[in-house]
Amino acid sequence: MATSLCHSITAPSRLSCSLHGSILARPSSFGGGCLPQSRSVLSSPLPRARRKAFQALPLLSSSDAAEKRSVRCGSVRTIVQSEFAGEVLGSDIPVLVDFVADWCGPCRLISPIIEWASQEYNGRLKVFKIDHDANPKLIEEYKVYGLPTLILFKNGEEVPESRREGAITKIKLKEYLDSLLSSTKVV
Repeated sequence: MATSLCHSITAPSRLSCSLHGSILARPSSFGGGCLPQSRSVLSSPLPRARRKAFQALPLLSSSDAAEKRSVRCGSVRTIVQSEFAGEVLGSDIPVLVDFVADWCGPCRLISPIIEWASQEYNGRLKVFKIDHDANPKLIEEYKVYGLPTLILFKNGEEVPESRREGAITKIKLKEYLDSLLSSTKVV
């Protein structure tokens, strides 16, 4: 199952996202906001009436499983192993893959920066996340030993010297991407 830092459950209309600090919309507006992982996110800070209203909201049914896979947190989509060949190796433009895990603090730290890169390089670069725990074959195949790991792919292959492990600042990420994209002759 594809998951990301943004989980897909029903949320009240005024819940604040802990990752981005934005106010969430109702579930009908999937695609822009982050949703909490579980109802346990809400504890005593909410007034009793609001807690009861939130607890009464239904979780998404299992028939929404296909929609859950495509739910995004911003513009970066988390893909699974079965989508890797088509989305990454078969792409006609370079693809930046961010190997992450929910339990990884540095992964959560750079998540907004990866979102920024996805928007900043839109049309010149695709950006995807791959969950470390859910995709062990990809982790083994690409020898991902540290998290987060960034790898740039072009024409179905890993770009030489594109692998970057650990947290990165926005400025360093821009330098990293600009140098790799200019060396791969992306128009």
